[in-house]
Amino acid sequence: MSDFVQSLHEVFERLGRIQTRRMFGGHGVWHEGRMIALVAKDTLYLKSDAGSAEHFERLNLPPFTYVRQGKEMPMSYRLAPADLFEDREDAALWGRRAYEAALRSGQPPKQPKPKPKPKAAAKKAAAKKTPAKKAPVKTKKAAPR
Repeated sequence: MSDFVQSLHEVFERLGRIQTRRMFGGHGVWHEGRMIALVAKDTLYLKSDAGSAEHFERLNLPPFTYVRQGKEMPMSYRLAPADLFEDREDAALWGRRAYEAALRSGQPPKQPKPKPKPKAAAKKAAAKKTPAKKAPVKTKKAAPR
């Protein structure tokens, strides 16, 4: 995880607890089970929608785009204002806007995936299992002659 992604926990400390997770060559930023931001090439993009677009447009903050089959595809995440990295109250405000946009999206909250067991523990657990007993094989008796 990059230092930039790690720093987001401090940036959004007044918003509340966030989680970050690797995805699609970047990172997702989650708050209370909702994805509120994404990080691509150490650049932060916040979730936006029609209800919050005016705040981004006022500052000329463009959407995150990617190229698909030679065509630029904009997403519902917009460049975060640079000021939020210097002002924790501003970061909390922008974080709440992104969280509210995520709520309005109608997507159900995601539960964090359980961490996989270490391989050694999984092997040990498998070794403890007792094999199932086989049922006795019935044989037919030959009819007397």
